[in-house]
Amino acid sequence: MFIQIFSTGGTLDKLYFDALSEYQIGEPMAGELLQQARVGFDYAIESLVKKDSLELDDADRALIHAKVATCPHDHILITHGTDTMTVTAAALANIDDKVIVLTGAMQPARFRDSDALFNLGLAVGALNVCQPGVYIAMSGKVFPADGVRKNRLAGRFEGV
Repeated sequence: MFIQIFSTGGTLDKLYFDALSEYQIGEPMAGELLQQARVGFDYAIESLVKKDSLELDDADRALIHAKVATCPHDHILITHGTDTMTVTAAALANIDDKVIVLTGAMQPARFRDSDALFNLGLAVGALNVCQPGVYIAMSGKVFPADGVRKNRLAGRFEGV
């Protein structure tokens, strides 16, 4: 199986510089995480935008949709910020015959206590077993994209 990974930024790729939480979106962390995990599949990573998901707009989602729709591969993983992940997932709902999984992190991948590696692994697992459609892999579960929400208070995603 070949996995096309599209990075959009978000917390997973954030770099923090000081105690006041100034940050930038860095280079995609997915490749480094997959190398550390010693995965046995081929993949490519393309950075589409480097934004916090709250900054994504309709033009960004149109770009993401176009890249996914025209991608020659059937297994698509999108790293995305958690705040608007469900909005982007909804924008991809009309793409048929591909397994599309969005994932992200509540803490940057560069942090020791990050959930990034776990979520990335969960997303790869989902790509291996899910039927064509759009899914969100977060908090130890794989959700249909239209059946999940972020619970900010609890710090996790949950079904609706």
